[in-house]
Amino acid sequence: MRAAVAALPQDAWQPHFNTGYYNGDWSGVALRSFDDAPLPLAPGSGAAKDTAHCDAFWREQLARLQTGLRSARLLRLGPGASIHEHRDYDLGTPEGDLRVHIPIVTDAQVDFLLDGLRVPMQAGECWFLDLSRPHRVDNHGGCQRIHLVVDCRPSPWFTAQIDAGFPDTPASQPSRGNEAFAAFRDHVHADPALQAMLDGHQDNRAFVHAVLALAADTGHRFGEQDVHAAIAQGRRDWAEQWLV
Repeated sequence: MRAAVAALPQDAWQPHFNTGYYNGDWSGVALRSFDDAPLPLAPGSGAAKDTAHCDAFWREQLARLQTGLRSARLLRLGPGASIHEHRDYDLGTPEGDLRVHIPIVTDAQVDFLLDGLRVPMQAGECWFLDLSRPHRVDNHGGCQRIHLVVDCRPSPWFTAQIDAGFPDTPASQPSRGNEAFAAFRDHVHADPALQAMLDGHQDNRAFVHAVLALAADTGHRFGEQDVHAAIAQGRRDWAEQWLV
């Protein structure tokens, strides 16, 4: 797969259509897409067909997923790029597609965060993830991250593969940003003066900027997305305590 990706012409890579969802280079090559998709890499509701980039090699690889295929994309996230936290709500419905990620090019500097925890995906593995949950990606490294992302139809075969994979699936891990933010939070909780200073910011944007400035001053390295993710997780935790 790495060789097949390297052989693709540069102009095959198209920018992702959700321009408000990311910073840096997030682009892709559609191998299978919908005939009524309004933009490259975008979803549709029509018939799913192989594209001109889906040659015999890629058709052979996709056939290993023995279930109905909806879309298949090679998605590339450049060095230093990030995909903002979001939820793919259409994947969470009873009749929704099931999405798998197959890392082709990646390294330890890539953080794929699901519910705020890093999913330790390695090259050559195949992961099913519930991406109706909050998730984001940060590429802290110097290489491009390239995944084959396939949307499949539910089937007994697919369900059996998910069940078979559970016993040896590695546990999610804290991200670099999670760990740095947790240390910063403990630092602030131990200092009433810092708490009062941050409590004085009523505007959300001003609060986030104040947190980032204070974190830089105190040697805690995390980014704006880590702050927003922590705020969102805090709100979810608060709401869910009343739903039990």
